[in-house]
Amino acid sequence: MGVMQVEVVSNENNIFSGEATFVVVPTLEGELGIYPRHEPIMNLVRPGALRLTVPDSNQEVLVAVSGGVLEVQPHKVTVLADVAVRSSEMDQARAEEAKKNAEAGVAKAQDEESLAKAQAALAAAIAELKTLDYIRLHQKH
Repeated sequence: MGVMQVEVVSNENNIFSGEATFVVVPTLEGELGIYPRHEPIMNLVRPGALRLTVPDSNQEVLVAVSGGVLEVQPHKVTVLADVAVRSSEMDQARAEEAKKNAEAGVAKAQDEESLAKAQAALAAAIAELKTLDYIRLHQKH
């Protein structure tokens, strides 16, 4: 079974860098599963859970991404994410609070810039909550 190099980067932070045998990326068209030697593509990422199957581990690596760009090469997958958080750093209560605050921010935004900021914060919170939902459904403790 082949492996590919995967980089998940947001605002100069390297969230994940390493090898994976399979990656699932939430794109605008739906979830896209990528194996090594996939044909090259570019795609837009929507808020949700990015899932990585890494060699020698039976736990998926989960990263919440709020949006961004996916670039696939035969041996390398790069996700340039607007906001990305590894599942180990997520917190349900905090994410719900962030979502409420962002929704309030969207509702009372007075100008383009504050609206854009609030929408970005909302996308990030939604991504985190979707990832936490996924963990609850799929990972047995």
